[in-house]
Parts: sequence; structure tokens; C-alpha cells
Amino acid sequence: MSAPPRSPVTADQLRPGDPYELSEGRLVECLPTGRRGGRSNLVGGEVLDTDPAVEAAGVDVGVSTRPEMLRAPDIVVGNIPDEPGWATEAPPLAVEYADTGQDEAELQSKIEELLAAGTRWVWVVRLQGTRRVEVHEAAPGALRRPEPVPVAPAAHPQPLAPRAAARIRPPQRQPARVAVAGETLEAPGVLRNAVPVEALYDRSAAHEATLRNLLQRKGYDGLDAVLDEGRRQGRSAGLRAAVRDVCELLGIALSPEREAALEAMDEAALGALRERLKRDRRWP
Repeated sequence: MSAPPRSPVTADQLRPGDPYELSEGRLVECLPTGRRGGRSNLVGGEVLDTDPAVEAAGVDVGVSTRPEMLRAPDIVVGNIPDEPGWATEAPPLAVEYADTGQDEAELQSKIEELLAAGTRWVWVVRLQGTRRVEVHEAAPGALRRPEPVPVAPAAHPQPLAPRAAARIRPPQRQPARVAVAGETLEAPGVLRNAVPVEALYDRSAAHEATLRNLLQRKGYDGLDAVLDEGRRQGRSAGLRAAVRDVCELLGIALSPEREAALEAMDEAALGALRERLKRDRRWP
């Protein structure tokens, strides 16, 4: 887009890549993310995307549940089709990173609009000062799609004030709570695992949580379960070799059917078979 469109603006007038969000038909300029925010955004998105219950997550996805609104949370978790265009349903979970220079009025407006549109939780990760996460949750019975506020056409293009103050709306959320390092965040019905606060901004903590998620996707509870499985497989392989050695010494032929049975046995069954072969000197 070479120049901002005339106000009021609708979401179909904006294209992916345009540096704007849209609030009640008003353009909101979006500036690049700083170094600290970019690092945190990447690792936090990785943790949420790999949760075993999550089917899709995205970064800077434009959410437009009505023409006058277009918001792009830093991370969204929910139903995000792999196709072009804005998301027309609000994500159940959205994450925003706030750092030095954050326009608080505009941030609060964005939170209100997302919750009013149907988002259940908005997590705001505060990177300045003591790192923490503010949890904003939709109030019980909050409206999903509020009536748009009429905006009178402007005779001239509206100047882009940096993050202009939000309009006053009815409360759409419960009082925010704050979680700090050492605590966890939950999103029942969206995430299977609780998310350590540090995993949303600390690379090491994020990698640990991501590894747990990926292992669970493969059917393991965690790294200890993988190690235990490796030890079990190692013991089973040793017992299987021992059974073959006993059969060879006793002159017992191992047909394809017997080999298949050996491969299917677990550690306990292999141990019992070895003892029986030694005792009875024949295949059971």
C-alpha cells in the first residue's frame, strides 16, 4: 500500500505486510519489534506451537472478526487455516510482548477488542523491569462481537497519531492477574501443558518446555521416559540374543514364525522363555 487509505478504513482495504492494525475503522501504526522482543517472541511461539493439544499457532496473524477491526497479536493459538487472508475467528489464546516504549492505551484497547471478539485469554509478557506475564481473561458472558462504534467519514485522510488512545468500551475481562518467574500459566481446552512463565522469554526454559512437548507428541511423558525405554529395549535385545544362543546350543531351529514371536516379546516374556528353554530343553 503506497499511502494510507481514507478513514474510516475496513480490513479489506489492508493487505498482508501493510504496517497497520485497525481499531473501529482507525488506522494504528505498527512498528518493527526490538531485539529483545524478537528473541522472546520466537522462543515463546515455539513453546506454544509444540504443545500436544495445539493444532495450529501463528505469529502476527491478522484477526478481523468484523470489517472495522484488524488486530495482529504477536502470537495466536487456535484455529488458523493454512490459507491466505485474515483470520475471521478470534483465537482462543493470544500473546503480546510489551517492552520499552509500549503505548499502554493502545495495548489495553487491543486486549479489549480481542476479548470482545471471542479470545479467552490474552497473555501480556512484560520484558521491561521484572519480567512477568499479565493474564487477561474474558469475563463470563462477555459479548463475542460487540456492535461497531459508528465512525463519521473524514473529509481528509486521518493523520496517523502514534497509537492513539482507545475508545471507552464496556468491560470485557476479569481483573488481570500477574504471574512471575517460577509460576506457570494454563489455558484449559487450548493447551495440554502448563507453561512456565520463563518459557515465554528465556531461551533455555523455552527449549526445555519445547522438548517436553515434542516428546509427548511422540507418546513419551518426558526425557526420563525415553531413557527408560532405551534401557528396556537394550535389555530386551540382550535377552533376545541370549534366547537365540540357547536355541543354537540345543539344536532348536528358529522358524520365521518363532523369530516373529521373539521380536514381539517384551523383556518379561523373553526372560521367561529363556528359563523355560534351559529347563525343558525344547521350544514350548
